[in-house]
Amino acid sequence: MTVETPAKDLSRYAWLSVVAAAATITMKTAAYFVTGSVGLLSDAAESVVNLVAAVVALVALKQAAKPADSQFAFGRSKAEYFSSTVEGTMIFVAAGFIVVSAVGRIIRPAPIDNLGPGLAISVAASVVNGIVAVALVRAGRRWRSPALVADGRHLWTDVITSVGVVLGVGLVVATEWDVLDPVVALLVGLNILVTGWRLLRGSIRGLMDVTLSAEQNQALIEVLARFTTESVRFHGLQTRAAGQASFANVHMLVPGSWTVGRGHKLAHNVAEALSAAVPGLDSQIHVEPIEDPRSYEDIPTGSLSVGDGDLPAAKAAGGQA
Repeated sequence: MTVETPAKDLSRYAWLSVVAAAATITMKTAAYFVTGSVGLLSDAAESVVNLVAAVVALVALKQAAKPADSQFAFGRSKAEYFSSTVEGTMIFVAAGFIVVSAVGRIIRPAPIDNLGPGLAISVAASVVNGIVAVALVRAGRRWRSPALVADGRHLWTDVITSVGVVLGVGLVVATEWDVLDPVVALLVGLNILVTGWRLLRGSIRGLMDVTLSAEQNQALIEVLARFTTESVRFHGLQTRAAGQASFANVHMLVPGSWTVGRGHKLAHNVAEALSAAVPGLDSQIHVEPIEDPRSYEDIPTGSLSVGDGDLPAAKAAGGQA
């Protein structure tokens, strides 16, 4: 028994990210040429990464929105994880560029000019990024889109980077120590490396069929508990996340005397309740006779406990588990 929810086309949010990245690249590059600040140069470099990531996210979201077909029977929702992986990799590239530039400027300090106009441009670009970042993260969480969440967090990291750059330039103005500009840029680069690693780790976990969150799993277990009676038991709950899509498999044990129609009707009701608890869930319910000891021998390794239904066959007596 399965209840399926089609993937939603979220590419419009990726277009928003593309436009924002193009605008901030222009603004931050102009700020670098005006001031000569390596911090602002590093900021502009990260915006180039933002643009590449936004384009990749756009392609991934378009793919993820396509319906299942004979070649991709479970849809293409995992395409979003490829987007997140590429974005995490690009973040590492940007961080490397920032670190190399910063170290070079620490070795050979250089003065910063025209701070006022340069900082004004950088702050304006950060405001644009901040607004878009909040919109992307909210949309990503609402629609359970790892690509949008990753893109939003990346943009928010860009905002933090800009704040660090402005801080570095401000310290140069206050102390007249030109070396503080690349020092702050170096710290920013290291921070970006951490962000890139987190995105890569999340993407790899998704590609490896990581289970749903603890909260979602608990919600599913509570639904199954509501349907559990002396005659109906559940065991072998397995869940996995795949971009916008969520999947669950569970075994439902019912009396062997039930008709197919009765078992099917109950399985349908359970599937609808599971989908209501975790929106977008695609659930597979395997119906088994509660009296048959073999029904207790096929509990999948690593499955979640859903109560008494997980008791071994030896403890199932009189048709009850």
